[in-house]
Amino acid sequence: MTDEHEQVTVTFENRDYALTRSPGEVILPQYGRKIHHDPGCGHLTDGHRLPRFPDPGRLLWRRLIDSAPSHDIDGRADFARSVNLLGGNGQPLVSVCSCVLRPISPRQAATMRPWPLDEAVAAFDRDGRTGELDAMKAAARQVNEEFPWEDWPTLPLERYALGQGDSARTRPYCYLLEFGTKALGTIAGGSSAKHLIYRRSRDGSWWHDARYADEQEAWREVRAGIIAAVTAAREGRIADIDTIDAIRSGPSLVAKTLRVYAPDVSLPVYGNDVVRHFLQRLTGEPAPKLERFAMLARLKEVIDADERFRGWSYDLVVLFLYWWSDPFRTQQIVKVAPGGDGSVWGECRAGGYVAVGWDDVADLRSYADKDEFQAAFSSAYAEKYHGNRSRIASKADELWKLLSLRPGDLVVANRGTSEVLGVGRIAGDGYVWREDRAEFRHTVQVEWEESHAGRLEEPERSWATVTVKDVPASLWNRIRRAKSAPLALEDDQVPDPADTAPAQPLDGALSTLADALDRRGQAVLYGPPGTGKTYTALRFAVRWLGELSADLPDVDPYAEPGTAPFRRTLDALTESGRLTTVTFHPSYGYEDFVEGFRPVRGGTGRDGLVLNLVDGVFKRVCQAAAADPGHPYLVIVDELNRGNLPKIFGELITLLEKDKRGHRVLLPLSQEHFSVPENLCLVGTMNTADRSIRMLDAAVRRRFAFLEQLPDSGALQGCHVEQLHLADLLDGLNQRVRTHLDREKQIGQAFFLPNGAPVDSVSALAAIVRDEILPLLQEYAFDDYSLLASFLGEGLVDLVAHTVRELSDEGLVKALYNEFQVMDGAAE
Repeated sequence: MTDEHEQVTVTFENRDYALTRSPGEVILPQYGRKIHHDPGCGHLTDGHRLPRFPDPGRLLWRRLIDSAPSHDIDGRADFARSVNLLGGNGQPLVSVCSCVLRPISPRQAATMRPWPLDEAVAAFDRDGRTGELDAMKAAARQVNEEFPWEDWPTLPLERYALGQGDSARTRPYCYLLEFGTKALGTIAGGSSAKHLIYRRSRDGSWWHDARYADEQEAWREVRAGIIAAVTAAREGRIADIDTIDAIRSGPSLVAKTLRVYAPDVSLPVYGNDVVRHFLQRLTGEPAPKLERFAMLARLKEVIDADERFRGWSYDLVVLFLYWWSDPFRTQQIVKVAPGGDGSVWGECRAGGYVAVGWDDVADLRSYADKDEFQAAFSSAYAEKYHGNRSRIASKADELWKLLSLRPGDLVVANRGTSEVLGVGRIAGDGYVWREDRAEFRHTVQVEWEESHAGRLEEPERSWATVTVKDVPASLWNRIRRAKSAPLALEDDQVPDPADTAPAQPLDGALSTLADALDRRGQAVLYGPPGTGKTYTALRFAVRWLGELSADLPDVDPYAEPGTAPFRRTLDALTESGRLTTVTFHPSYGYEDFVEGFRPVRGGTGRDGLVLNLVDGVFKRVCQAAAADPGHPYLVIVDELNRGNLPKIFGELITLLEKDKRGHRVLLPLSQEHFSVPENLCLVGTMNTADRSIRMLDAAVRRRFAFLEQLPDSGALQGCHVEQLHLADLLDGLNQRVRTHLDREKQIGQAFFLPNGAPVDSVSALAAIVRDEILPLLQEYAFDDYSLLASFLGEGLVDLVAHTVRELSDEGLVKALYNEFQVMDGAAE
């Protein structure tokens, strides 16, 4: 049982909240419009003798927020009036204070208990779901009428597959399942490969599993597989579907097909991660390691065995599960430029979408995967981008990003580097290829909120040449401040959901590192100099540890590197002992890291010394972490490869393994039994220009996950010094280094990001090139000036005099521009 005073997690509108339960009554403010649970809440500034409203079921908070979406203040006000939930000034109460629901991060939520199932079942309005249930039945009935089950053994491919002209008119089966039956849940997103076989709209060829000779053979196997899957489900053998080889790569399509043709024995849940999430929530235990449909069968067993769901349809159960514990609890935020200088903004605003170009590649869903799409994009736009492979790849990534957007994600429409045209939420099917448009056919459906229009306090330089780009939390806060007609956020009003900072997932590098630590317990960030390895490790520490350290003062997990809050957060985490940073070097040893004898004063003479056994850094951190199992601890080892790792780790190298955590070994010096706790993680960094990972001890390599960090020009996109585009300079230089040397000798983006911001002056860029990049390239070239000229060009390198030309700052930057944009043909 959950203690009534313990905070639990609740999900609502893509956010996680910590719920403070009602004590059996709610507090009504004199002037505000939010209910309160805590009489000591700092938002209650209107006196202590405030009226109460009875809440015997302790669920009034949920009834209020469920009465209408948070932006529908009128709808909530109607509910409040219907139950006489009024403040002291007679105004209906339309929201809840943070002393009821406090926003928290997904990682914080993962450490807390979910809202108890008993309370959730009691609060769930089953009668209010009648309309949704009727819509689900109607959608399934429509598919059954258009595609009767008895017709499936002879169903022709033309009636099944996408990509054959106007699907909205011909309505093949796959169109109905992806776009015509939203009431049954969505399988939209990603490529059309999930349909197992489809026709490519760009050239009329068929895509299918390569083992089949042609589309007809593929269709016969796929059709037989679908029939076998439905038959197995109807016979109670859902787990057997995992053995049907022909349909393995289309699990979401198959799962939705089961809902249509076997509704009494299958659940309308189509994603494996979603099934796993619900199973964990219902059982309170990690989900078993089962294949996709075996996992679905296990979820069904758990629901069937739960008396609380007795008499419920599976449709109703799934509606409840999404309401109780929505697995989609984070939002992406992206900025999208609707045409050059906002040229198609009027059309987008009126049509409820955002549109981008690159029309020479067709419907993104017509590509089997990202690799096929990137090849097509490169072929279509090689000339436009003058063969600049890095530029082509980055532009392809921008367009492909649209496929990852799902309902609820946020879009910021911009014009130039400073103007925000509007903010909206992804709606409907998300990405849509609009053949009827003359241009800008790649679109995403959006519900726009123009009150967010305005100008940024400072221009966002990277927006100058980037059409689609992620918006980090710090920039989102700047966008919110830019609104020309901001919604007031006083205690007596309810903020629009787009105005509140959404829970954002970890970005690519941090997410990959978090996954590696979950899997292995320790990881190494490796790569060429300047690629931000230490920067990434510290960003990860602030975000990952910070989200789970709300008990510490001065901790801001979303602080930007280089800012005072970021430094304060690092200091707070370090002072608490949860973050430890060390640097290895050739003299670093076991006695520094684990334990060893050290001379201390205490001998018989005035300057006498004795040897005492002293705990090392890692041993002390392990002891602290073991005594504080409720919080994660992180050790960052900079320059990992400069130390003698087998000597430094000693016998602890075995204890680092994930399945050995908590096991105890006898330390040879202290004779203590020692273990590495499960809540301790280790992140190392190493510079591959100094030493390749191949040179590391094999036993060490086996116990770490290795994550390569290569140069990334993304932070430099749109950033210029005079006419020189910094991203082109970095990409062009590294392309030459890779050609003449290897990938481990590349130049990292950090060289051009002093203090975390792109260099923005001629003198500063010239100094970086002369004092930092040139010496490194000269070292790589071993004074071979022909090789050095192949990196930088003869405008900077004098092949006759075997020297670097003496150029003014302006002359140096102009020479770089001529070499990397004019001569390489990268200039627009």
